[in-house]
Amino acid sequence: MMHASLTNAGLFCYFPIGKRKEMKKKKQNFTYIGGQAVIQGVMMRGKSGMATVVRDDNGELQMEAKRITPPEKRKKWMRVVFLRGIVNFILSLVGGMQALLRSSEVAIVEDEASPKLNKWVAEKWKVSVSDIVTTVATFLGVVIALVLFLFLPQLFTNMISEAAPNYIPLHGIWYYLLEGGFRLCIFVCYILFTLLFKSLRETYCYHGAEHKTINCYEYGLPLTVENVKGCSRLHDRCGTTFLFIVMFISIILFSLVGWLVGSRIQTGIEALDFALVFLIKLLFLPIVASVSYEVLRLLAKIQNPIVLPLKAPGYLLQKLTTKEPTDEMIECAIMAFQKVLDMDADPESPEKTFVTETKLSKLQAMMKRHFAEKNIDESDAEWILSLTLNVPRSELKTERVITQKECGQILALYEERLTGKPLWYIFGNTEFYGYRIEVDERVLIPRPETEILVQQAIAALSEGDKMLDLCTGSGAIAVAVACECAKDRNVSVTAVDISDDALEVARKNVRMNKANVNIFKSDLFENVRGKFNLITANPPYIKTSEIPTLQREVRDFEPHLALDGGEDGLEFYRRIASKVGRYIVRGGMLILECGENQSREILKIFSKCDYAMVVKDLSGKERVVKIVF
Repeated sequence: MMHASLTNAGLFCYFPIGKRKEMKKKKQNFTYIGGQAVIQGVMMRGKSGMATVVRDDNGELQMEAKRITPPEKRKKWMRVVFLRGIVNFILSLVGGMQALLRSSEVAIVEDEASPKLNKWVAEKWKVSVSDIVTTVATFLGVVIALVLFLFLPQLFTNMISEAAPNYIPLHGIWYYLLEGGFRLCIFVCYILFTLLFKSLRETYCYHGAEHKTINCYEYGLPLTVENVKGCSRLHDRCGTTFLFIVMFISIILFSLVGWLVGSRIQTGIEALDFALVFLIKLLFLPIVASVSYEVLRLLAKIQNPIVLPLKAPGYLLQKLTTKEPTDEMIECAIMAFQKVLDMDADPESPEKTFVTETKLSKLQAMMKRHFAEKNIDESDAEWILSLTLNVPRSELKTERVITQKECGQILALYEERLTGKPLWYIFGNTEFYGYRIEVDERVLIPRPETEILVQQAIAALSEGDKMLDLCTGSGAIAVAVACECAKDRNVSVTAVDISDDALEVARKNVRMNKANVNIFKSDLFENVRGKFNLITANPPYIKTSEIPTLQREVRDFEPHLALDGGEDGLEFYRRIASKVGRYIVRGGMLILECGENQSREILKIFSKCDYAMVVKDLSGKERVVKIVF
């Protein structure tokens, strides 16, 4: 049999009688994480991040997670008692509204006319329908709240005061107490009214899932659906309780302020007097919010049955605004809570974005901002958009609306890039010297500066010449040279590498570009036969000690076999120098790519050559060494 047990934290969890004593001994994990229900989902907010999980019309869970400024990093005045209440109220209001409206973009199914309307609006005004709805809904929400909870109570009280001035004198203490009573009644009636709508009752179920999940964690239980189901849907730090406290504090504060100030407002114009009193209440709303915030924090910290009567009204209202959730709803809450936990614990935990219709400029700005935060080249955002949308990068300045399908494709690539994986590994190919080269983690990504080597190689080859490309990797150099020379001269190109994985990629690139290249396995010259007019190589030239200091995308994803050039980075140049004379014809040329500030040392290694020169790349760095024998 299941029983309800009131814990020291004021949380109701349901466990078999035999476990109740065991559970009471467990230390509770009081958490700063809070949340709210959104349309078909739950939003959770922690110190460093907030996450919203929504079940879309296909039944799939979608997540949006973004980082926020932790309280300890806010400006000092934002952390001052009472002022922090205003700050948190505004942040929660704005963040909650954004999460609510963002969830609607994912959860609400478009009707047949919506795509046509969206397209027309996008073409006509270059904006998304969802942006218009968000703006209008935010404005209407604020207006309706002010009308319901400030304007109407004041209007009703004025009407009664005019009808019975001897009993309820205008601006007297009873006037404001009656107004507060109206405000509280309207608040309760508003909640009861929302229960008539199925969609809002469903939202209250998600509200219950949010509370149950937080209670489960604070009770020290693993976050499973079964454990969460056994916990209460009531919580001390609930927004419903906060609103009740706001109502109660506003009754006291508005009564005092109205009694002291309102009675002195006598312009003789009834409408103006009404407006001035209304304005005064608006000005005091931040104070009401800040005091209410501190009261809520205090009540949540006091775990004593004596204060239960003070918490009881909030609990009773939560009985209305929370309902028992389904397992699927609990899954949403658990996923959002765990993501926030992860973001608070791990600064590298990635942000996520809902797959929805959006504006190109908005999506591009978001991607660039997050790439910059992760020290990722911001131009990668442009490449992702350009290649996915099949438009030149120059046209990305032209505003357009990204469809939900396009957004899904773009965000999948964006999130993978945030892991540090190089962009061209994600796409699986890159362009090199005008040719498509397929790449993955088995080979280095060919860099634009290596095209300088290709230019020098093509210029050095004549009709009937033979070329050998050492350390060919993806085969990019061999493919580009072979394909370019095939246009006006007949040359023979051979490419070798020690890595079987790299050779597999190189062969694929040779076939794809229909290049006339002979490929086989060899550790530099080990299996090579014959002599060549030109030998090229882009060997490993990074110092072993510098490998750990490389950019994350290079260090963690590109093959170290193709990077590590030994203790001083020059090991492969020495090995080439020791044997190159046997494999190059008289008057032949050796062209090598090198790292920054390595050219002089390489020239010393090849000091017995007939002639040598260094070629700089477009940025002015010494990039290629040409040696003639």
